[in-house]
Amino acid sequence: MNSADQLKRIIGGQFEAALCMLNDCIEKCPESHWDSPIAKYPFWHVVYHTLCFVDVYLAPNDESWMPSTGEGGFHPAGRDELNEEYPSRRFTRDEMRSYMRACRSLLLEAMNAETEASLVGPSGFPHLAITRAELHLYSIRHVQHHTGQLGASLRRLGVQLRWVKTGWKD
Repeated sequence: MNSADQLKRIIGGQFEAALCMLNDCIEKCPESHWDSPIAKYPFWHVVYHTLCFVDVYLAPNDESWMPSTGEGGFHPAGRDELNEEYPSRRFTRDEMRSYMRACRSLLLEAMNAETEASLVGPSGFPHLAITRAELHLYSIRHVQHHTGQLGASLRRLGVQLRWVKTGWKD
């Protein structure tokens, strides 16, 4: 296995583990807690925000990211969903489950598309002057940051969450 393939395997495994732990929070959140505040935002909003930026940063670059608008889309207000403090509407658990599946598929596609040159090249996002490989690590850290917030609130309710070492675990 060459070094680029090994790096893609490592990044992909850790990214999937981070998403799996976020998914655990989505699945185990009591319905009565879905609108409860996590800092100043509802639980569902923190999930949505986290998945939005997974979605965006898995695109090859800022110009190629296309928000899913319309009926059943995850970005009813288009790119404004990223720029405004609050989303244009409330999202349900089922919608976040669907968004998680979509993001996981995007992750697998993105990892397959990466090459040694792309991993050491620019992130594709002008406001993030880092390499593409570092962008993936940055995204993992973002997922884990918000998963930690969500998980802490769930543990205070007595909800047990799992630690995932690598990859997606059903």
